[in-house]
Amino acid sequence: MDKDEKFETLTEEQQRELLEKYDPESSTRKLESGFFKWIIFYGLLAFSLFQLVASIFQFIPRQLLLSIHLGFALSLVFLLFPARKKNLKKNKVAWYDVVLSVISIGIGAYWPLMQDDIVSRVGMMTSLDFYVGFAAMILVLEATRRAVGLPITIIATVFILYMYYGRIMPGFLAHRGFDWDDIVKTMFFTSEGILGTPLYVSATFIFLFLLFGAFLVKTGVGQYFNDLAVAIAGKRVGGPAKVAIFSSALQGTISGSSVANVVTSGSFTIPMMKKLGYRKEFAGGVEAAASTGGQLMPPVMGAAAFLMVEFIGGISYWDIAKAAAIPAVLYFTGIWIMTHFEAKRVGLRGLSDEEMPNKKEVFKQIYLLLPILTVIILLVSGMSVMRAALWSIVATIVISGIRKATRIGFRDAVDALVDGARTALSVAVATACAGIIVGVVTKTGLGLTMANGLVDLAADLTNTAQGKLLLTLFFTMIASLILGMGSPTTANYVITSTIAAPAIILLGAPELSAHLFVFYFGIVADITPPVALAAFAAAGVSGGEPIKTGVNAAKLAIAAFIIPYMFVLSPELLMIDTTIPELLWVVFTAVTGMIAIGAGIIGYWFRRMYAIERLVAVAAGLMLIYPEGMTDIIGLITFIVLIGLQFFVKREDKVLKATA
Repeated sequence: MDKDEKFETLTEEQQRELLEKYDPESSTRKLESGFFKWIIFYGLLAFSLFQLVASIFQFIPRQLLLSIHLGFALSLVFLLFPARKKNLKKNKVAWYDVVLSVISIGIGAYWPLMQDDIVSRVGMMTSLDFYVGFAAMILVLEATRRAVGLPITIIATVFILYMYYGRIMPGFLAHRGFDWDDIVKTMFFTSEGILGTPLYVSATFIFLFLLFGAFLVKTGVGQYFNDLAVAIAGKRVGGPAKVAIFSSALQGTISGSSVANVVTSGSFTIPMMKKLGYRKEFAGGVEAAASTGGQLMPPVMGAAAFLMVEFIGGISYWDIAKAAAIPAVLYFTGIWIMTHFEAKRVGLRGLSDEEMPNKKEVFKQIYLLLPILTVIILLVSGMSVMRAALWSIVATIVISGIRKATRIGFRDAVDALVDGARTALSVAVATACAGIIVGVVTKTGLGLTMANGLVDLAADLTNTAQGKLLLTLFFTMIASLILGMGSPTTANYVITSTIAAPAIILLGAPELSAHLFVFYFGIVADITPPVALAAFAAAGVSGGEPIKTGVNAAKLAIAAFIIPYMFVLSPELLMIDTTIPELLWVVFTAVTGMIAIGAGIIGYWFRRMYAIERLVAVAAGLMLIYPEGMTDIIGLITFIVLIGLQFFVKREDKVLKATA
C-alpha cells in the first residue's frame, strides 16, 4: 500500500505554506515566469559555480572572495525576498528591490576593483570608501531582516549604536566611543566586521556542505530516511514516535534548520502518530524535539559548528564532530526513553505488518547512506573540511548512479546547484550581520567586559568555585535561550561565543566545552516556549495548540537542558583527556540517570508510578548525571531499589488480579 494511502501526509503546497509562516528563510517570492525568474535562476547557478571553482582552485584572496560572496548573496536576497510578507504571492519584483540588487552588485565588486588602491592607502578612507562601506552595513541589515528575521537585525543595530555611543554608556559598559569613520572602516575595510570570520566560514565550509545536502536530496535520501526509520523502529512500542526520532536524527545530517526538518519529516511522521492514537500536542512535541536535535548530530552538524572551528582555533571540524557525538546520542536517547515510557503509559502500539514498508526493498537502498559515510571517512583521514565536502558531492553523484531511480542527471545537478545556493543566501547574510556584532565586540572589548561581569555576578551570589561555575552556566543558558528565540543558531552562537563563553572559560572549563554549551542552548531555543519556532511549525502540521506542543517538546528534550551542564562539569563526555573506562562509566551513569528522569517525568516505568516514586526517580537521575563519585553510588543504589520496587509491586498486582 502506498504511504499516502496509509497516512494523510501534507502536500508540498501545505509544507511550503508552513515553512513560509514559521521559517523566514523560506519566505521567498514565487516567480513562476518572466524575466526575473531566469535572472534569479542563473544568478543562483552562477553563485554555486563561482563557489565551486573558488573552492577547487583556491586562487582568490580571502577579502576578494568574501566581497564577491557577499555581493552574490545581497543581490539575490533583494530579488527573492520581498520587503513585506504580504508581497510573497505577487509574481513580480518591485523596482526598489532591483535598485538595491544593483547597488549590492556594486558593493560586491568594490573590493576586487579597488583592492590595490585600498591597500596602498594603508587604512585611510576616501569619501567613496565611506559611502560604499556605509551602504554595505545598511544593505546587510535590511537583507538580514528579510531573509532571517527582525530580532538579529535589531541586535546588530543596537551593537552599532553601542559602538558609537560608548562614552555615555553606564558603568562597566562604558568605552571611549568611535565615530562613523571608525565604524565603517571596521565593518567593511578590515577582517573584523562584515568581511570577517563568520562570512568566511559561510563562503567556504557552510556553502559546500549545503550543496552536499542539496545533491543528497536529489537522490531521494530524505524519503529513504523515513523508510529506513520505519523499517527499523516501526513495529516497536510507540513505533511512530521512535520513527520520528530516528528519521529526524538522519534528516539533521542534511538540514541545518529545525523548522525545515520538522516540516519535511514531520509531514510524514506526525500524521502517522496521530492515526495510531498519539495526542496532537505530543505528536508535534516528539517531532519538534527530534528535529531540533538534528543540528547536534555529527557528521554534518548545524552551520554554527563550522564557525566553531574558526572561533576556537587550533582544532579541526572532526575534533568538534567527535566531541559532539556522545552528547548527541545521549540527546536522542533521552527523547527515545521519554517516548517509550509515554507509549507504555498510554498503551500505544507499533505499526502493523500492513503499515510497514517492504524491508527487503528498503535495505536494498542502503547505499544511499554511503555519501554520509564518505564524509566521515574523509574527515577522520585528516582531509580538510572543504576538500571533504567537495569529494562527498562527487561521491553522491557517483553513488546515485547505482540505480536508475536515484540517478542524478544533468538537470538534477543544475537544480541541486540552484537549490544549494538558494539555501545559502540566508546563511550568508546572517553571518555577514553576525560579523557586525563580532566587529563591535572586538573593537570595544565588550566580550571580556561581559565575561568579567557574569563571573562577578556569580561571585556575588556564591563563594565556592563550583557554585560560581554553575551560576555562570545558568546565566549563559538563559541568555542563549532568549537570543535563540528570535535569532538563527548561527547568529546566536556568534553572540554568545564572544560574550558569554569567555566567562565559562575564565572559570576553568575547557574551551571546547564552553563553546558547545552555548551552541546547544542556541539550538534548544527552537523548542523553548514562549517563542518555539520548531514547536509552532510542528503544531501547524499536527493541528495542536502551539504552546502546549512547545511544552511537550521541551519536556521530551529535557536531556538537552542537562547534557550541556554534564559535559562542562565532566569533559570526559566530549572525549577530552579521558580513558576508555572513564568514558564508559560516565556514559553509563548518564544513560541510567536519563532513564530514571524519564520515568519520573512521564510517571511510568514498568507500571504507573506514585508521586513519591516519581520524585525519587528524578532525584536519583540527577545524582547519576552529576559527575561525582559519591552521588553516582547513591543514585545507582536508589535506581536499583526503584527497579526492585517496580517489579515487586507489579508482581503483587498480578497476584491480586489472579486471586480476585
